Amino acid sequence: MSAPRGCDRPLSEAYDVALLDLDGVVYIGHQPVPNAAEALAKARVAGQRLAFVTNNASRTPNAVAALLREVGVPATADDVVTSAQAAARLLAERLPAGAPVLVVGSTALRHALRAQGLRPVSTAAEHPAAVAQGFDPGLSYGLIAEGAQAVRDGALFVASNGDLTIPAKTGPPRPGNGALVQVIRAATGVDPIVTGKPERPLHREAILRTGADRPLVVGDRLDTDIEGAFNGGADSLLVFTGVTDPLGAVTAVPEHRPTYLAADLTGLLVPHPGVAYADDAHTCGGWSARWAGDTIDLSGGGDPYDGLRALCAAAWRTDAPVRPDAVGEALTRLGLL
Repeated sequence: MSAPRGCDRPLSEAYDVALLDLDGVVYIGHQPVPNAAEALAKARVAGQRLAFVTNNASRTPNAVAALLREVGVPATADDVVTSAQAAARLLAERLPAGAPVLVVGSTALRHALRAQGLRPVSTAAEHPAAVAQGFDPGLSYGLIAEGAQAVRDGALFVASNGDLTIPAKTGPPRPGNGALVQVIRAATGVDPIVTGKPERPLHREAILRTGADRPLVVGDRLDTDIEGAFNGGADSLLVFTGVTDPLGAVTAVPEHRPTYLAADLTGLLVPHPGVAYADDAHTCGGWSARWAGDTIDLSGGGDPYDGLRALCAAAWRTDAPVRPDAVGEALTRLGLL
């Protein structure tokens, strides 16, 4: 990605399905992200279908849909795609019907496996063909130990996602499934097959479930949502309502560079201006960005997100990420630092 791309139509009209991340995009905890519900309702009216794609394997699709309705977004279980479903499909494609799978995780993961015709079990003595691990805050040492024994005995090891941390209601992030997976990995020396973002199985699951011809991945994290779109060959929209800030976008490595940028989900409802390049300057709207020695100089005025697009285009001219001090003054001028 050498520059944010332009689109002369609203994204809700240009892409048939929006594959939306949840936490930091639609809601934060149990609180709605401002403008999210209204923007998604308008996107649906414009004809865009919505799918809610989550790395969280501890909630069933029904539970996720209930939370969406709680924050004002009408949804059913069929609108939700989880990393547990992606793990279950991968295992069903590799194992015979009815094969036993030791579940180191929640009831949601068990439901996903049963839906794919597999048989969840809880002990290594049941000779599981695979171990499926997904996040569960109540995970016990005994179950982890059973999973490690089964992997040592030759069971296929699959993890729903590799997120090292998860957001906490207050305070610093807490250990996520990726951290718990390291216990079995360290005990056995076996690396799991990971199905969640940014790996391709969850993106494939979303495409299969929605039948999308031209999907748009929408997220707030560069290392899961945007990299997942990159790995899946899909376009992406980065919104700044969650983890990533504009500095993170400007200094991103190639696989973390989104197709489009927007403050929030209202970015689905509008065309996106392109970035022009001439005389060593990248221009978008009323802004112009060009390298001046070791920093990028930004001049002009207008919509700050047009300035951010121009700034990203200048920063992304090479595969090497720029240093934060090369763009700090420009972002300050935009009011986005």
